[in-house]
Amino acid sequence: MDESGRRLLSRRVANDEPELLELLADVLALGDEASWGIDLADGGAALAITVLLNHDQTVHYISGRAIHRASESYRGEGKSDAKDAAIIADQVRIRRDLHPLRASDETVIDLKILTGRRMDLVADRTRTVNRLRTQFSGIFPGLERALDLTHTGPLTLVTGYQTPAAIRRLGAKRLETWLRNRHVVRADKLAETAIEAAERQHTSLPGEKLTAEMVHTLAKEVMTLNQQVAEVDKLIEARFRDHHHFEVITSLPGLGIILGAEFLAATGGDMTAFGTPDRLAGFGGVAPVPRDSGKISGNLKRPQRYSRRLQRVFYTSALFSIRKCEESRRFYDRKRAEGKRHTQAVLALARRRVNVLWALLRDGRCYEPAPPARAAA
Repeated sequence: MDESGRRLLSRRVANDEPELLELLADVLALGDEASWGIDLADGGAALAITVLLNHDQTVHYISGRAIHRASESYRGEGKSDAKDAAIIADQVRIRRDLHPLRASDETVIDLKILTGRRMDLVADRTRTVNRLRTQFSGIFPGLERALDLTHTGPLTLVTGYQTPAAIRRLGAKRLETWLRNRHVVRADKLAETAIEAAERQHTSLPGEKLTAEMVHTLAKEVMTLNQQVAEVDKLIEARFRDHHHFEVITSLPGLGIILGAEFLAATGGDMTAFGTPDRLAGFGGVAPVPRDSGKISGNLKRPQRYSRRLQRVFYTSALFSIRKCEESRRFYDRKRAEGKRHTQAVLALARRRVNVLWALLRDGRCYEPAPPARAAA
């Protein structure tokens, strides 16, 4: 589209470098300068974005949600790739608030890949643990209730023994020895818990043998996923330490290795892309938005459009900081005394911590409980 909104070129392009370069040449032949819009910031659009940035093109990102809402103001109810492309081009033409995409450094890109992989593994582990609990409670509900099936010790136990009868036959001493031989911590307590649960159930349930095999398999899968998560965590830490903001980010109480890496992955580490801490807080979903109308003012609501991933980083780190930092604890207690609920108080703390983190990254200094005194004028 040109500046007046007249369509100059429209065609389907494969996600292939020669075709993308051909499109770039055709577009630049229509005018001296061009601005590009895209509704994906990574993944399948990585090749197109990199090709454009390597040729010094301005690329703006507009979310799929924004495209969907904007489409309601355009003629016709149908949806097609051509129509979506036309809406994206028109929005880039008329809007001045879109974020330009920038080339990320290799460390941030690697952290995006690693933290994304970790999220997938954790989600798989959660699903597998839930399946394990469902199966195990069907044959041995007493022991399932007593064990935390995310820890190595209980998982090791149920890989070997899944039924009350099998545990009773083995006995407490031999079960403890069996667990110790597999390097289970506090094997005596775990064996005692298992024996107590087995003594309370003498009824053999239908399908017990087959279900026990499934419990064994699922427990093995959870242990494998735990190992994979631990390996990814090591890779994340090693890569995160290479970033120049590592010391600054991890100095803030509550922001450890994983949460700090996810912060970089979600923001790119470049605070100039947001402009102000208020915009960063809005993007992270920890700043309320006004819902004023007519005579109603001061009506603040939780936002609906924000980065869920970044909000989880801010919220979780604020929770951790309440236990580790006296200043955070005092702020949280003050908000609770004002009548705010737990979630509201944590979100208020998270919002305040965004300002602190912004200032630390801006100044390139680590967090100190007492800020350094300003030099006299």
